[in-house]
Amino acid sequence: MASKDRIQRQKEETRNSILDAAYAIVKEEGWEGLNMRKIADRIEYTAPIIYEYFANKNAILIELTQKGYNNLTKLIRVARDTETDPDLKLQAMWTAFWDFAFANKELYQVMYGVEMKCCSQTIVPPVETPFELFINSIADLMADQQPTAAELKIKYYTFFSVIHGLISVNMIGNGLSDATNEQIFKDAVSAITKSLYKEDVNA
Repeated sequence: MASKDRIQRQKEETRNSILDAAYAIVKEEGWEGLNMRKIADRIEYTAPIIYEYFANKNAILIELTQKGYNNLTKLIRVARDTETDPDLKLQAMWTAFWDFAFANKELYQVMYGVEMKCCSQTIVPPVETPFELFINSIADLMADQQPTAAELKIKYYTFFSVIHGLISVNMIGNGLSDATNEQIFKDAVSAITKSLYKEDVNA
């Protein structure tokens, strides 16, 4: 039994080594520079061994994408739980999303298709997705309005389209300073958050 456990651990370690090597190559050369031969050379294995764990390069992309979504979900959940005020909670969650994108540029690119084809449609989603976390927080802010599922989606995608768009142009290069981009992000999140509240017609 101990021998089987050891073999399983070794397999898991090798699998993780392959993924780590793949991501290291991507960070150095971009996604277009990734191939199975380079991964094998990086960890000093033969290419056939790599194929024992992953059928092809796309299988590695899917695995890295899965890890990216899992990590992003955890960060958003932590950000949500650090605040009690509904406004600050939602803003902290989008800040976590923003920070993740720039701390993990290459993962974000493959997760959301920035300058490349993403593979998010082929992954197994985590138990709780970023989408669900945001939708639930938006629903809390709009509780007195009893929004429909469709209305909640519209609000979520209003946030996402603006923030993802800003992240994307940042990654491609928009010529603005980091401080300016940060301020645009904060202003956008604040403005959209305020729009979630029902306007007082008597004001």
